Amino acid sequence: MAREEILNPESLEAERQTLDFLRPSRLEDFIGQNELKERLNIMLEAAKQRGQTLDHLLFAGPPGLGKTTLARIVANHLDTNLHITAGPVLERSGDLAAMLTRLEAGDVLFIDEIHRLSRPVEEILYPAIEEFRIDIVLGQGPSARLQSLNIEPFTLIAATTRTSLITGPLRDRFGLAERLDYYSASDLELIVSRAAKVLEIDITKEAAGEIGKRARGTPRIANRLLRRVRDFAETKTSTKKPDGKTDEKANRKTSTEIDKETAMSGLEMFGMDNIGLDKVDISILDAICNKYGGGPVGLGTLAIAVGEPAETVEFVYEPFLIQQGLLTRTPKGRMATERSWKHLGLSAPASFQQQIDL
Repeated sequence: MAREEILNPESLEAERQTLDFLRPSRLEDFIGQNELKERLNIMLEAAKQRGQTLDHLLFAGPPGLGKTTLARIVANHLDTNLHITAGPVLERSGDLAAMLTRLEAGDVLFIDEIHRLSRPVEEILYPAIEEFRIDIVLGQGPSARLQSLNIEPFTLIAATTRTSLITGPLRDRFGLAERLDYYSASDLELIVSRAAKVLEIDITKEAAGEIGKRARGTPRIANRLLRRVRDFAETKTSTKKPDGKTDEKANRKTSTEIDKETAMSGLEMFGMDNIGLDKVDISILDAICNKYGGGPVGLGTLAIAVGEPAETVEFVYEPFLIQQGLLTRTPKGRMATERSWKHLGLSAPASFQQQIDL
């Protein structure tokens, strides 16, 4: 196939739109987070009835749980514009001021990773979200003066993966602060089934459940795994004749039909085991069990052993391992659990069992 055919602009645009459709646009289509949806729906309806802007919202939780999607849903529900940015992008106070002055009445401003805002930028944000004004310093030195500019009323929706790094004064200015929880396997099965319809993939309920079970409680990962299993399904029945041509007879079956067996084979091919652990997860458990006798082992030592930054191990991999009961944190360091030994197919040494008993 020619390069021009592979990179067809129309095909790329269609793919982008399809990926956008994977995000639900209405609150009733958003699967999971039921308590949050109920509270958010009440606030949305009340704001529309009063004809006022929605109060500011703070969504916290691990990546991939739907914080950006909820911001899009709020904007759609209010029938207003959504402006998206991120904390690290707003390096100077003037960057935020320029964005705020462009907002129209009722617009939604979404700031991802808001805990990474610099202090000067955060100071500009305080009067903006409380009084819908910004204070700008004009000039320098003795001739400098402060000028206040009124801005249109807007709704700030902020997202963070590190709630502890948000300052108290900023956190207290949100009308609703909610934490998104990891999703159940049943909810992820529904998410996979919905995504399969959007992607025009024929998938069985059992296959969707298998993908959902291994998605680490995260919709973003579930959708990613579905696309990888689709890739596997589209190529697994493709056979080549000796002359290099594709055997059309072998491809009569629709390439995107996914049953449980195909899903399991595809997930195994891409390094996702039966409970959702990937190569790094297994490396972490293997290092603790085989190199350090089950622990305890310090975070820095463990990070070096698996070749990952300590922050990545602590905030990306450890939460899921702890949630699955495969890892524990102690004052002396990280320790394996009985379940982690069993998952690796190993027998815990007597010394480890004695530590557990103590």
